[in-house]
Amino acid sequence: MAGEGVRVSVPEIISTTQLQANQLKFDGVVLVTNTIDKLSGDLQCLKGPLNQYKSIDASVEQDVVLVAAPDLPGARLIFSPTGPLNRDYDDVRRFSDAAVSGIKRALKAGMKRPILVCPPEELFKDASLVSVLGALQALYVPLEIREAHKEKATRVECLGVWASSKEGGKKLEQLASALEQGRTVCRDIGGSDPERMAAPNVAVYVQNIFRNSVVSVSVTSDVATLQEKYPCLAAVNRCAKDVARHQARVIELEYTGEGATETTLLLVGKGVTYDTGGADIKAGGIMAGMHRDKCGAAAVAGLFQVLSVLKPKGIKVIGAMSMVRNSVGSDCYVADEIITSRAKRRIRVGNTDAEGRMAMVDLLCSMKEKALEKYEANRFELFTIATLTGHAVRAVGGNYSIIMDNGPAHRAGTARGLQGAGDQVADPFEISTIRRDDYDFHKGKSEYEDILQCNNLPSSATPRGHQSPAAFLIMGSGLDKHGIDSEKPLCYSHIDIAGSSGPFPGIPTGSPVVALAAKYILCRV
Repeated sequence: MAGEGVRVSVPEIISTTQLQANQLKFDGVVLVTNTIDKLSGDLQCLKGPLNQYKSIDASVEQDVVLVAAPDLPGARLIFSPTGPLNRDYDDVRRFSDAAVSGIKRALKAGMKRPILVCPPEELFKDASLVSVLGALQALYVPLEIREAHKEKATRVECLGVWASSKEGGKKLEQLASALEQGRTVCRDIGGSDPERMAAPNVAVYVQNIFRNSVVSVSVTSDVATLQEKYPCLAAVNRCAKDVARHQARVIELEYTGEGATETTLLLVGKGVTYDTGGADIKAGGIMAGMHRDKCGAAAVAGLFQVLSVLKPKGIKVIGAMSMVRNSVGSDCYVADEIITSRAKRRIRVGNTDAEGRMAMVDLLCSMKEKALEKYEANRFELFTIATLTGHAVRAVGGNYSIIMDNGPAHRAGTARGLQGAGDQVADPFEISTIRRDDYDFHKGKSEYEDILQCNNLPSSATPRGHQSPAAFLIMGSGLDKHGIDSEKPLCYSHIDIAGSSGPFPGIPTGSPVVALAAKYILCRV
């Protein structure tokens, strides 16, 4: 529940330390582990049915199996093995993958109240939490389905989770529910179609979620105000502004935890509700799926949902969602235009399909100003989060976020810290580096402009296609005046989630909500 706002739809999670058949609230057991040999103590009761099955099928630890288990809830047991866990390349995602497979098999078997069991794991201390999050990923129902078909709003009546102690179980319930609520908000916004989550509708959704909660929300919609405060975003909005249901919104969120503020996060999320490419139109069938170009802003909203539930102490978080549609038409912005950013940098447009950086750069400048207004060394961390480049997918594949630091953030170890946190909770990152080449790439090519926004090639066909946009954001926002050579250095990191945000067709992952929460929130609860 988000205060007295609209309830975020996630399955009820019920922890238990018992696995006896008389636990009538559950109708089946889903086991996630790598080997039957780990079943001891309170989990010994699972071993008998699996050993009996193993006597007729030696592949029991290789494939998902469903076996009769008269002494267990629902008299049935699904074993979804993780596979090996001790090789160089094995990581905690073995558990989330196995949980997804196990829960999908449970749904096929007709289970409505499954109980997930993940024995304690020495190699991966968060294996139980990761397993529950994997199960919840498989149980997500898209917002449009929940709204159109109330009878399909949930896949299960509840999700049971086994824990070795009541205290551990309650903690698991709390964290898993909060993280899944965050991912659900992220999926609802990021995955819904370009009309259901057009910018004005995103604003309404966010306002409803956080109404009367510990998160404050303000929305800017006035065209003249957007032009004055965020001229680069306004350029992208220029074509869409004449269609009321497509008009841009800047949604600002703020959370302040109890106690002295030790850390302040300032987040900007790319919220392009639909990307036609603009005048540089996405031709040749590559436009489909571009409603997912708002997953960065969706992740910002998702993280605030986690904040609203867990209420961590000692941290302040300010977020901005740049919700805009990159439409094509007679009033769309075009290549060759020169637009003066909020930071008073003259930016030559090179490609209207590089609208994401335009949508974020002035909001990033605004965040810079907020940090400088109350400047304290090492207190502020700025981020941009975006499905920004196809190059990111080409560089690291479809399952990883990429993070890259400016000089102060690199010295502070921001990227390394977030990568480490993500590795613990199955929300992995790769680290890239912003080089001098990236700054050179965006320097103005004539005396007309200070900065070149982009070349006229797709990022996937451009060397350093996911690194150089970070340099543009630094230059265009004026953060280049706050590097390691400044009297007031500011830590800034850019996160490209083009690969990790999820498949299309398919369900968004909610990345990088869990990694960010693991790094900045869970340690404060």
